[in-house]
Amino acid sequence: MGTKKVYITRNVSVIPVELLKEQFEVEINPEDRTLTKKELIEKLKDKDAVITQLADKVDKEVLQNAPNLKMIANYAVGFNNIDVDEATKRGIRVSNTPNVLSDTTAEMAWALLFSVTRRIYEGDRYVREGKWNSFSPNLLWGQDVTGKTLGLIGAGRIGKAFAKKSVGFDMKILYHNRSRDEEFEKVYNAVYVDKDTLLKESDFISMHIPFTNETKHMIGEREFKQMKNTAIIINTARGQVIDEKALVKALKEKEIWGAGLDVFENEPELEEGLKELDNVVLMPHVASGSIETRTKMGKIVAENIIRVLNGDEPLTPVNKL
Repeated sequence: MGTKKVYITRNVSVIPVELLKEQFEVEINPEDRTLTKKELIEKLKDKDAVITQLADKVDKEVLQNAPNLKMIANYAVGFNNIDVDEATKRGIRVSNTPNVLSDTTAEMAWALLFSVTRRIYEGDRYVREGKWNSFSPNLLWGQDVTGKTLGLIGAGRIGKAFAKKSVGFDMKILYHNRSRDEEFEKVYNAVYVDKDTLLKESDFISMHIPFTNETKHMIGEREFKQMKNTAIIINTARGQVIDEKALVKALKEKEIWGAGLDVFENEPELEEGLKELDNVVLMPHVASGSIETRTKMGKIVAENIIRVLNGDEPLTPVNKL
């Protein structure tokens, strides 16, 4: 039958490649870039399994040209880069890396929130450019976090981890979710509200929802107009849940105070005018990028490949066959 073949679309150092090589023939993209669709199709035409990244668009055309493919192990918790329905039709397993990056991503959301409220980016640049001459009581006023109202759009694992970390700041928690979570409400004294109420009453809004057809541009021009002009929006979820054109307009016109973004609608491209604004902090999609978390993710994708190619169920399945 021959040795099964595994392809890794990006050379991620924490993936235990040696474990895979003990059983399979492994090929790794040697370049630190995303493959083109043509390249991905070429590489997968004789592979049994692939470890993919969020930037790899594994669509119907790619799957149609991968007749041997049995497993797609996505090195991420999200999987909107993969046509899961088409994979399921073709008997291809799909897995992700949930449960290991909730706290790490929530920490990044908090880092962004503090950076915007206390104008860290502006202050750092002010010092580095030699503009700081002496203490000034009027310099770079920010906002307090303690005692404010925190609005969560999405109360899954990451949203709850984010809420948990707010306890020490005596914050009121509002949340909007597909369904109520009474246990979450009980533990964190959270209040379930509709989206409009959350937008109007929250001082800080943090996005923790997946990207779907229903959540695309969930926050747009209408929503920004409902927010307080002191409101801050944080997004560590998916860029497409916010209409980036409307966000730039809201930031420019001071409809809201600021934003902290780790994800973007058309990443790595930014909406025109976004990077010129001082009231937004931009990060290059690294919310799960801690040494500990990325190492755990690497172990999960490798274990999922090993299990499926040996006839077992993956540890973290996305689809059922």
